[in-house]
Amino acid sequence: MSTTLHPSFQPMFDIVLARNPGEPEFHQAVYEVMHSLAPLAEERPEYAQWSILQRVCEPERQIIFRVPWVTDAGQVEINRGFRVEFNSALGPYKGGLRFHPSVNLSIIKFLGFEQVFKNSLTGMPIGGGKGGSDFDPKGRSDNEVMRFCQSFMTELYRHLGEYTDVPAGDIGVGAREIGYLFGQYKRITNRYESGVLTGKGVSWGGSRARTEATGYGTVHFAEAMLGVHGEDFDDRTVVVSGSGNVAIYAVEKAQALGAKVIAMSDSSGYVVDETGIDLEVLKDVKEIHRGRVADYADAVGPRARVITSGSIWDVPCDIALPCATQNELDDTQAGTLVGNGVRLVAEGANMPCTPGAVSVLRDAGVLFAPGKASNAGGVATSALEMQQNASRDAWDFETTAGRLQEIMYDIHDTCLATAEEFGSPGDYVVGANLAGYIKVADAMVAMGVI
Repeated sequence: MSTTLHPSFQPMFDIVLARNPGEPEFHQAVYEVMHSLAPLAEERPEYAQWSILQRVCEPERQIIFRVPWVTDAGQVEINRGFRVEFNSALGPYKGGLRFHPSVNLSIIKFLGFEQVFKNSLTGMPIGGGKGGSDFDPKGRSDNEVMRFCQSFMTELYRHLGEYTDVPAGDIGVGAREIGYLFGQYKRITNRYESGVLTGKGVSWGGSRARTEATGYGTVHFAEAMLGVHGEDFDDRTVVVSGSGNVAIYAVEKAQALGAKVIAMSDSSGYVVDETGIDLEVLKDVKEIHRGRVADYADAVGPRARVITSGSIWDVPCDIALPCATQNELDDTQAGTLVGNGVRLVAEGANMPCTPGAVSVLRDAGVLFAPGKASNAGGVATSALEMQQNASRDAWDFETTAGRLQEIMYDIHDTCLATAEEFGSPGDYVVGANLAGYIKVADAMVAMGVI
């Protein structure tokens, strides 16, 4: 697989490097998309005329702000808040908020850039953005999390609106945090604007199946990929990295399709359960008690073992679902997966595979699903939540889950057809990047220089 850019794109990438120094994650995301766009250099000259690629790489708005808050001990803490409103050609900015110590401008920009094309692929009328803070909710009391969220929203609210920018959750931002954020927004604005945040509780404007959507969507996409080759999940051995929302519900859907999930991880290590992960125990440990994978092993007894060295990708499997965080699977680990006979890798997190890992997997003929396609189930269901809020309606679980499955299969078919159209049959990376980009670019051409 070539790793060089089309000659007409290299100067643009050099500008991105110069304008955004010290932002390696953003550089990586931009390069990965640019690398797939070579067919458009000759076939869509109007994009160059309108400088579409340069404009896509420059966020429409970048907001950085101070977030002061008070601990339970009375200590004033200061964190940094971000919201990057990347592109609104297809609709209001849409993308999650991440609360994690690793959050910086580069990570938020890479996530926002990816979100533009991911949202485009859903077929829903939503643009792309991302936000968050370097605040760590782990180990904080509910009152401390509430005070932080209220301070964060006191600044961010002025930039939001159901027709402007609609955040959701991400790492470190779950139902608790969304509740505190929405409450403060409502308090400040004196409006019950349900569509301004997604991931809300079902009893106050949320959508059924939203919690499950990203994990379910990843497995649906992988299921569609296998189906092209007359295969399915039944009796497959699966390894899932992470043990948060995405990972848990990827496990749930994979098990429902007949797979055996034998390993999961968190920041403390990974657990191997050759008999198959006990989903109910996992949910109790992670969702109720906020515990570690070692607590899962303690709960199920000697059938499971905890490993704190090496990598979860050392565990042999048929299907690997990286669902933890960016750049968690490198080229060496990809080589181990290939050597152990992996058939399919589908990204449940945002850009969890390094460029080297992607090259190893694709060169080895492993079916590979990029996150901007296979991770799109969460934002697609968020858009369905916005739709329900706009119509003052609430759908049952089966209706929303059915729509989610249709959307993921449509994304799969779009990626496959686009890759075929542009001379890269079966290449989901090329198909996802081209299909997502073309839709955004056509809208930008139509709207003029703005």
